[in-house]
Amino acid sequence: MTQPLLTLADLRVAFATPSGPLTVVDGLSFTLESGKTLCIAGESGSGKSVTALSLMGLLPKPGGRVIGGSALFQGRDLFKLPEAEMQAIRGDEIGMIFQEPMTSLNPVLSIGTQMTEGLRRHKGLSHTDAEKRALAVLESVRIPEAKRRLAQYPHELSGGMRQRVMIAMAMSCEPDLLIADEPTTALDVTIQAQILELMSDLQKQTGTAIILITHDMGVVAEMADDVVVMRHGRMVEHGPARSVFATPQADYTKALLAAVPKFSSGRNAPAEKPRIEPALSVRDLIVRFDVKGGFFHRTQQRVHAVEKISFDLMPGETLALVGESGCGKSTTARAIMHLSPFAGSVKVHGKETVGIRGEELRALRRDVQMIFQDPHASLDPRMSVGDLVGEPLVIHGLAAGADLKDRVADLFQRVGLPKEHMARYPHEFSGGQRQRICIARALSLNPKIIIADECVSALDVSIQAQILELSEKLQGEMGLSYLFISHDMAVVEQISHRVAVMYLGQIVETGPTKQVLGNPQHPYTQKLLAAVPIPDPARRGLARRRLEGEVPSPFRGIDYVPSFVTYRDLGGGHLVAAQ
Repeated sequence: MTQPLLTLADLRVAFATPSGPLTVVDGLSFTLESGKTLCIAGESGSGKSVTALSLMGLLPKPGGRVIGGSALFQGRDLFKLPEAEMQAIRGDEIGMIFQEPMTSLNPVLSIGTQMTEGLRRHKGLSHTDAEKRALAVLESVRIPEAKRRLAQYPHELSGGMRQRVMIAMAMSCEPDLLIADEPTTALDVTIQAQILELMSDLQKQTGTAIILITHDMGVVAEMADDVVVMRHGRMVEHGPARSVFATPQADYTKALLAAVPKFSSGRNAPAEKPRIEPALSVRDLIVRFDVKGGFFHRTQQRVHAVEKISFDLMPGETLALVGESGCGKSTTARAIMHLSPFAGSVKVHGKETVGIRGEELRALRRDVQMIFQDPHASLDPRMSVGDLVGEPLVIHGLAAGADLKDRVADLFQRVGLPKEHMARYPHEFSGGQRQRICIARALSLNPKIIIADECVSALDVSIQAQILELSEKLQGEMGLSYLFISHDMAVVEQISHRVAVMYLGQIVETGPTKQVLGNPQHPYTQKLLAAVPIPDPARRGLARRRLEGEVPSPFRGIDYVPSFVTYRDLGGGHLVAAQ
């Protein structure tokens, strides 16, 4: 019988804390064969990423250490190898794709320099041969204009493109084992589908074994041969993917699967009220950015980010904006918040906001709160999370002293965090926990409108379900209106009353959620829905139409005159761009 590529036995990992060692992984064991995919699933803080870092010998020093167990990789115990041997293995025999490519890629080095570095070190290639190999690998991950990308820097690429670069770097030395830590988190659904398909294709070509860490059960169903479910550092279930999904044994696994958003659960529109005034009214919104360059720093190109879109958001309603990265969703949100210059009209409860400043703008931002996509960049690392959540209350003079503390504690409880965590700092929380802190901060002022920009994309399914349930509850109690930006179509169907699909800065289809998602008419909407991973391994491999490549560039010449869409009315508020 062939020996497994990797045998992990009784892994135990501890971190040093002021109160003594804290065991974060306790007794984890599994085997992995060449050419197979093992998915490790579980909530944030369950020990998934710590397991990956342990295998790579990258636990943070001196706080983290392996205190027990073995990891036999091709007959060698990774936990007993000296650092010099681990350095030779990393990137060569074992590759890793980290969750956030912007923290993994060096911002001051070109893509080509970063890719050739590993090839020259591990494979002994010359600069010319390493560059040829890097170019071939970039082409294999279907990056358009691969040669030009070698000279670009990370910030010049989209999120999906950067993730493909990370995959290319990890696969360039043809590793025997690839560890992918949340490789599709926060990517829009079409890019996610491309990344998963790409990883499967590369696996078939090279025979690489994959450890895929994710909280997305749809991704697990799409990719896994075997599944390990973790909770609080322990393995609660382990078995073939089909068995785990069909007949889960652990109560926790059953709860995880039950929390997965499913299609055909869309919300009905709130009861119509005669002549009701919209909470938010956007008319002919245009956002363009000039790109300057040359010796005289003149405008050479123009980014047509948003092109004359219009929509209403009614009181107590949730309108979802969906579409690929770069289509203009977040730019629309920033324009409404007066964080980006724009043309057109934006009214909040009938009051025009164009041109407001000072106290009027401050009042607007009290009534309209925004939850940003990246919680790490939204939280001041020098402040405790309790102070961060309470800061809006202090700025607006709404609470102080014991009352402030009580209100912050209540907000923490609402989003599923213990009040004892109020004294901690952002770096002490997982990504999902930081997002819950951002949501608590947005709720602190009791706003009338909340703009949520991918606010649940980084959350595991159980916490995601809690946040969505909380959002609906608050909406019912307070009459909140949500502008909900997301790439997760199942979440969109669950939370939204209406949907607007954006493509290249324009709305190409809009209407009641059940109509648009149940009977999509525009080809772009149809392809978006076709890319959604189905949380059922039995339906894996079904032919699905996928959007290929990147969204076309919004960069245009300064003389470019855009054409604006006209709509066909299908009835019931369902509008589709005429083709």
